[in-house]
Amino acid sequence: MTVSTVWISTAASIGMAVGPPLVYADQAYSIVKKKLDSTGFSRDVCAILLIANITRCFFWLGDRFELALLVQSVLMILAQLALLYICIIYRPRISPENLGNSNRLYSFWQWSSYTQYIEFLAGLILCQAILFLIFGRSRVFITLLGFFALGLESTLPIPQLISNYKQRSLYGFRMSTLIGWLGGDSFKTIYFFLQNSPLQFKVCAIFQLSIDFAILGQRVIYGNPPPAPVLSEEEDLEQALALAEES
Repeated sequence: MTVSTVWISTAASIGMAVGPPLVYADQAYSIVKKKLDSTGFSRDVCAILLIANITRCFFWLGDRFELALLVQSVLMILAQLALLYICIIYRPRISPENLGNSNRLYSFWQWSSYTQYIEFLAGLILCQAILFLIFGRSRVFITLLGFFALGLESTLPIPQLISNYKQRSLYGFRMSTLIGWLGGDSFKTIYFFLQNSPLQFKVCAIFQLSIDFAILGQRVIYGNPPPAPVLSEEEDLEQALALAEES
């Protein structure tokens, strides 16, 4: 292996570890600095990434794939915990937990406090640790664990796809995040094949990339106009300002 090949491989590994978590930095910045509202970004994205990457860490204990992918999982967990906290602080006024009309079992992932999310994740880690201690030497268990982790992560764009369809708009969903998904998933698909990563990585990466392109199609068809609830809130604000000026 030549020196240039080593440098390229090292750079690819660093990009693989650091790139995906950084994609969400701009989304967080947009919520905090520009809109003060997380409308348009599905909080279920955080749920999928947190559960999938926690599970992937246990998968690594049973099948030692590239260290860069383990580092990526740890960084992604930290990034999603921060983004989840921001989404809860700046949740929309019409969110299910504010209106009290959640239609999910036990209001899953629509809880009112950040502590409830942490308690769930702590319980998940405990359950997975117990299962790993019992079945960790089983090849079948490790294989299924890998397919669960990577299969769940491959569904990452689906909540956003559904959210976009419901509001017929990509309002609030940063174009930079979509570009990051497309670029990152294309890169990692190629990376998995070149590095001969486990089959789970390859299959799930191809599926995830196909959903990314579906969201790109939504962007072309729907654009990003404000949905009806946001427009009504802006109109109410304009009316209030007009009345204040008159008085």
